[in-house]
Formats: sequence, C-alpha cells, structure tokens
Amino acid sequence: MRVFEDLYNGKRVLITGHTGFKGSWLSTWLLNLGTNVTGYSLDIPTNPSNFKVLNLKNKLEHVTGDVKDLEHLKQVFDDCSPDIVFHLAAQALTRPSYDMPQDTFYTNLVGTVNILECIRQSKTVKSAVIITSDKCYQNVEWIWGYRENDKLGGSDPYSASKACAEIACHSYIKSFFSENNSPGISTVRAGNVIGGGDWATDRVVPDYMRAFFKEENLEIRNPLATRPWQHVLEPLSGYLWLGANLLNGNKRVEGESFNLGPLSDVNRTVEELISEFTKTLGTGNWHVSKEDNKKKKESTLLRLNCDKALNYLNWHAILTFDETVKITAEWYKDYYSSADKDMYDFATEQIKGYTNLARKRCLIWAS
Repeated sequence: MRVFEDLYNGKRVLITGHTGFKGSWLSTWLLNLGTNVTGYSLDIPTNPSNFKVLNLKNKLEHVTGDVKDLEHLKQVFDDCSPDIVFHLAAQALTRPSYDMPQDTFYTNLVGTVNILECIRQSKTVKSAVIITSDKCYQNVEWIWGYRENDKLGGSDPYSASKACAEIACHSYIKSFFSENNSPGISTVRAGNVIGGGDWATDRVVPDYMRAFFKEENLEIRNPLATRPWQHVLEPLSGYLWLGANLLNGNKRVEGESFNLGPLSDVNRTVEELISEFTKTLGTGNWHVSKEDNKKKKESTLLRLNCDKALNYLNWHAILTFDETVKITAEWYKDYYSSADKDMYDFATEQIKGYTNLARKRCLIWAS
C-alpha cells in the first residue's frame, strides 16, 4: 500500500506538542511512514504518559521548549529545516482554562502566531497543518452540525482562545501565504478524541480507566452531555491526508479549514459511552458528581458537519461507535496487563489494523 501516497517517506516533520496524547500518536504514525520527526514540547503533560510508554524519546529528535518562546522556536526551525509542520501544542482543556485564562490565551493564540511567524521566515517549510478545536465555534447547542463557515467564538477561555487562533491563521494566510510559491497552510477542527494512552485529567475516558483498573467508582459531571466521540486515529488520518495534499500542491485545500469528525451515529452521550465501556470490559461502576459546575460551564451538545472534508479530500471517518470503544479498551487492557510496558509495537499494530480497515472501506489515503 502507498499510504498517503508515500509522500511522508524521508520528509522532515516538526510536530509541536508531540508529548501529548494526540501528538505522541501522530509521532508514532509518522515514524512508521519513514519520516524524520522532530518534536517540540514544553513538558510531558501527564504521568503516566503516552509519550513515555511508547518510548518516543529514543525514536525521534525530542526538543524541550515553549511555543511562547519565539527565539527558541526560530532556532529549532533553523536546526531541523522541516518540510512540513503539524502544530498541536496547546493548553487543551476547557475547565482548567477558567483557572488559568491568561496562560490559555497566551499559549493558544500567541503560540500559534509564533509558529506562523517561523513558517513565514522559513526557507524549507512547504506546508503546515494547524490543529485548533471543534470548540472554536460559537456553540448555541443546535441539533445540526457546525460548518466551517459558521460563526467562531466561545464562552469559556479555552474555546475563545481557539477561535482567536483560527482568526490569526486566516490573517496570516491572506497576508503572507497567498502567493503561488508560498507554503500551503490549512487548519483543522476536531475534538473529543479517545484512545489508548490518554491520561489527561478531567477527561471521561482516562477517568474511567483509572477508576476501572483500580476497582473504584467513577464520578462523572454530566451524563447527558453529547459529543462526537472518535478514536484518535480518525482525525490523525485526516491531518496526515490533508498534509499530504498540501505537500502535493493541491491548491484547492490551501488556506482552508476542515472539520474532522466521526460518523453521525457516533454522537453519543457520556452515559452511553460509559455504558459501552462497561459492557466491553465486563464491569464498572459510576455515579453523577454532586459538585456545582455552573461556574465552569461546558457545552452539552456539539456536532460537526464534515461534508467539506469529504468533498475536498475524499476523507471521512470509518469506525462505528462499538469499534471506537473496543479499540480503546484493548489498548488499556494490554497496558495494564504488566507494569512498565513498552506500548510502541502494540500502538503500531493498531495503526496498521486501522489502515487496513480504511483500505477495505475504500478510503483513498489508504489505497
């Protein structure tokens, strides 16, 4: 198979936020595609962490740095001379953004502007995929999916900061990346990813797994909150396919924004998600939190319309809700089967299994 048309083989890729949940999975996938990966991240955000259990520090060029530090970032660009950039580094959680709003805005907005500025001054970057969030939309909790041209906004600092990042990207694209020889830049909006190796605080699946394997009772805040749950490999396939199109000079996708979400029937409530994990793993207990969360409001309903990705990229998600839960549960079961386990080979097999499934379901990027 010529996955992603073999465009990543031998390329130099810079990933910001490579120590995070999505960043570590993206790094693993790129390494399997024969890519020379440099990762730039402030810290390892959780303990345990997917970055550590995949032993990625010994498999790629690991650079410790803050996206708010423009001078250091410029030096890293000069040193690694990337062909393509994936920008994932962020303060990525809604509820903590209430406790540290300034840092959330500064990291998510100024950090993104610094990346764009480094790309503007780079002599090697051919394309970049800037990852924001599905929460960048002004969410009025309507029942249909948000489209890429719907109003940006956000009541909480995290969502608002991601909307700001989208606006900054649009400005840079129009101001500096509109010439024929300019790097191709696009943004992607995806959220609520689940999968093995996520240990972030204040997230339902990591909280469930910690409680399940400690035989504790899980506390959840809002059992009726509905989200477009998707396995982490789904949006990552979209990031990589968009990046491949940008590398290949597809003018139709340059300067565009794309929603990357799951199949419509994968939109389920938190309660349905937990119930499916309980059924898959055979047991599990949970109860609703009595904490007053009104001061830290989170959206109840959020849906994405992904027709644009289907039309422009011939990309769509492939996993059913049951498959998404099953793949995630299998990863955690294997990890918790023994202490200090290196999960790189297991993660690689899951990537290969997902790619084979995508090929069978006629996804163009896997053919």
